[in-house]
Amino acid sequence: MRVETAELVERIWARDASLWTGADEDRWLGWLDEPMRMLERVPDLLELAERTADLDVVLLGMGGSSLAPEVLRRTSGTERFQVLDTTHPAAVRRLADSLDVGRTLFVVASKSGTTLETRCQLDFLWELAGGRGESFVAITDPGSELEALGQERGFRLVVAGEPTIGGRYSALSVFGMVPAALMGADVEALVEGAVDMVTRCRAADSPGVQLGLRLGGSWLEGRDKVVFENPHGLGLWLEQLLAESTGKSGKGLVPAPENGKDGPDRQVAELRLDDDGLGAEFYRWEFATAVAGTVLEINPFDQPNVQEAKDRTTRVLSGHGRGLTPDTAEEGMEAVETLLAGARPGDYVAIQAFVDPERETELAPLVERARATGCVVTVGLGPRYLHSTGQLHKGGPPTGRFVQVVDDPGEELPIPGRPFGFRRLIHAQAEGDLASLAERGRPIVRVRLEDL
Repeated sequence: MRVETAELVERIWARDASLWTGADEDRWLGWLDEPMRMLERVPDLLELAERTADLDVVLLGMGGSSLAPEVLRRTSGTERFQVLDTTHPAAVRRLADSLDVGRTLFVVASKSGTTLETRCQLDFLWELAGGRGESFVAITDPGSELEALGQERGFRLVVAGEPTIGGRYSALSVFGMVPAALMGADVEALVEGAVDMVTRCRAADSPGVQLGLRLGGSWLEGRDKVVFENPHGLGLWLEQLLAESTGKSGKGLVPAPENGKDGPDRQVAELRLDDDGLGAEFYRWEFATAVAGTVLEINPFDQPNVQEAKDRTTRVLSGHGRGLTPDTAEEGMEAVETLLAGARPGDYVAIQAFVDPERETELAPLVERARATGCVVTVGLGPRYLHSTGQLHKGGPPTGRFVQVVDDPGEELPIPGRPFGFRRLIHAQAEGDLASLAERGRPIVRVRLEDL
């Protein structure tokens, strides 16, 4: 579909779903003018920041509810704000042991209100905090289970999100800006920068359109790997935005932070944090990703394959199903070498590590070996990547070669009110995704971190 730039801008702002697939895209464009709504809420955000300035903050969330706050945390350099987006028992236990619970505010962020990982984290920390509602804040969509739970338990605050915004487009909504206020970031500058970018993206020379057409045009030329630097961990957020938005129907842009620029399958994208600020850059990339979706002719606002791994996890946890049997799933370094030996030009290698986040640096030898193939290499921590690049892995181009890495998660850490603990949960998530990818014919092997 070829559309003149001015017409493209006009039709996006007119919420014209026929620019994409003509499905329900018009229902998911609330992010277009969310910065203006947030501008009206800046005084409330500043008041919230003042009221909580003496508290440590822990955000519980996954995917779109945690990645923008994590980028903001790294950008601000704050030490009183932490993000918990793992189910690894060692990480959960380490966090719990480090907290002064009496002066900690727990922010539970989930659009649906039912995100398994987040609800398990809440169950655990609710008991740790002695069931004190004043220590909790919920950010969720109106009418969700989490909204009802927060009201029932007397949370300090229950913040309603905008239901016409999908998770990965929510950085400039309450899912990003409430955490920004709580960590002491300059929310006024963030929002004002985004509002300025909104105005610029309404013009015919829209920065978002220009970037989106470059992304899509390069994809048409076979350069589907998007290589970029990763200041302040911005790549964590950008990975989800690009991968989950475009990775479907056998197509997709493969985000490849911190990879080399040379290669016929690679395009280089520049981040403009110094020029326009983080708020503006969030918006420019959201707009650009929507524009790239018009070129790829996909719906950039759905995630049709994400549920597969979730369903597999549920089956493993219930005892009514399991992942691959040991004689079906290839394991060990010999299997890794065989998988990498089969890599072809244009492939990418995805390392999926269900390990303690503090041990991520131990993946370096595997990353180095994978890069020796000449392919782009991506690294995702599980279960976080399931809410980020997981859609691309299953629904995108069949060019991925997958190495799942697991470690010994240590003793079980019970989850109050659940028939399973965190050890069993992360095991089920690894099993579920392994089986889901294998069922789709994606080449995947497993190796223990200790064997790298």
